[in-house]
Amino acid sequence: MSMRLFGAALILGLLATLAPAHGPTPQKIEASTAIAAPPQKVWAVLGDFGGIGGWHPAVVTSEGSGGTANGATRAVTLKRGGVLRESLDEYDAGRMTYSYRLSEPDLAALPVSSYSATIAVTPDGAGSRVAWFGRFYRGDTGNEPPEELNDAAGRAAMKAYFETGLAGLKAKVEGGS
Repeated sequence: MSMRLFGAALILGLLATLAPAHGPTPQKIEASTAIAAPPQKVWAVLGDFGGIGGWHPAVVTSEGSGGTANGATRAVTLKRGGVLRESLDEYDAGRMTYSYRLSEPDLAALPVSSYSATIAVTPDGAGSRVAWFGRFYRGDTGNEPPEELNDAAGRAAMKAYFETGLAGLKAKVEGGS
């Protein structure tokens, strides 16, 4: 009798290891661009945490509060709809970088439930390189998300948002507008 129980327990244990994983896994996105301008000129535009609306083409308006202090916030209204409410985690003007996170998800803005991101300017020959890194979770964190809220949708939306932003920043700095 005890061998039967042992055998049943063994089979159940093996079956449990074959079960699909639960919940989402963190996703990562990174994008970068070269800008034909010195890092200080790029940082003069990029370093204003609340000023993303001045260079990101997908942004209708952005309102910042708290400047560059940790905990500063911004509300970014997107052309596609929705508002990204973000807070500043770390700001380092000397290294020309800052990190921030999504405070409240808005699936109309981006199909992600949370994210954190870092953007940085570094010298690149006679110009600059701007790198934007993000880590996020898909919009629906359940085991069977709908297609518009799955990992692929989150990756595509975040990638488009970063790349469009970098193209806008490049145009703003190089065009001088």
